[in-house]
Amino acid sequence: MKKGLLKDALIKIAFGIVRHPMYTATVLLFLSMPLVLNSLISFIIMLAYIPIIVKRIKNEEEVLETELKGYKEYKQKVKYRLIPFIW
Repeated sequence: MKKGLLKDALIKIAFGIVRHPMYTATVLLFLSMPLVLNSLISFIIMLAYIPIIVKRIKNEEEVLETELKGYKEYKQKVKYRLIPFIW
């Protein structure tokens, strides 16, 4: 399989599971930082990050619904925003 085809397939899979896979990756990163660093400060940052990213996703989806043709259909097809089977 060509490299470009594999990349396209992986992108389709990621965007077929959650609507914001890059934000999912950042949440995983922020969740792992307190464990890796063993740091209370990074835990506090992680707690602050979650509501910020939730607000950003909600705002981004409002804009995408009005500005991007087909986004409403995509939302119906891909139910989860950030975490599969949860939200």
